[in-house]
Amino acid sequence: MFNVYIEKMNNVKSSFSIRDMENLSGIKAHTIRIWEKRYNLFAPERTTTNIRTYSLSSLQKLLNITLLYNNGYKISKIAKLEEAQIPVVVREIVSNNSEKSHAINAFKLAMVNFDQTLFLNTYNSLLSERSFRDIFNEVFIPLLNELGLLWQTDTISPAHEHFISHLIKQKIYINTEKLQLIEPSKKDKIFALFLPENEIHELGLLYLNYEITLRGYKSIYLGQTMPMDSLTDLLKYYDNVHFVSYFTVAPTKEKLISYLDKFSTTLNASNNSKLFVLGHQIQYVTEEELPNTIKIFHSIEQLIATF
Repeated sequence: MFNVYIEKMNNVKSSFSIRDMENLSGIKAHTIRIWEKRYNLFAPERTTTNIRTYSLSSLQKLLNITLLYNNGYKISKIAKLEEAQIPVVVREIVSNNSEKSHAINAFKLAMVNFDQTLFLNTYNSLLSERSFRDIFNEVFIPLLNELGLLWQTDTISPAHEHFISHLIKQKIYINTEKLQLIEPSKKDKIFALFLPENEIHELGLLYLNYEITLRGYKSIYLGQTMPMDSLTDLLKYYDNVHFVSYFTVAPTKEKLISYLDKFSTTLNASNNSKLFVLGHQIQYVTEEELPNTIKIFHSIEQLIATF
């Protein structure tokens, strides 16, 4: 299924350790070795120190086999298929069941191969049957969660993560812009989305901007590393601003409470304004520690459910 899009190009990771294969496919290294020895499904090369390495085509084949295996095919049956038959059977499963796991595997290959064409073809195929919201929640979020683990285990580099994140951001921008052509219909509050100073992880905030705009609210997107003093300018124009932010790495645990206390003091200048916060850093604070002008949320779904 993935063959059409795989091309040999410079700066592409073309050799994978068995640990990489495990991390990318979800199949344990021990199982991969069994499949290799018992069924001759893979033919790894070996380094001068006798360490297995696998080619990009082997990774491609493993991801296809994983999809078949996860859909009830016994490995003994898969092993009897001709090499060219495996992607054909995968295509049949995908067309019949619209498997999101196939799409996630395709996006992984696009990332590893820095292949924008594969990403766009996979996305457009999904879009023919699903809405952008469904794709983001059912495919992109699980994909991004997996990528976080892959990055931590050194299976992928920051370059891979930046490449795929940028393409996902493009899709958020495009779908948000379509909504921004429509005049906001709800006037009871205005949202201002920002990231605090030294915070640059904006993908979640960008998607929240889309969700807020979709619901008919005016959303002012301010972006990365915004000084708090600059945010007060909005209070000169609006008295019902709901600030929304993602704390992924900043403020640090040590500075978190002081930052929120200072923000609360700032918000007191406008009794109708609030601060909604999401992200990794909120684990270091509890609702009981916060004034009623600040509320923490543990997921995008939890926040948008309050609209």
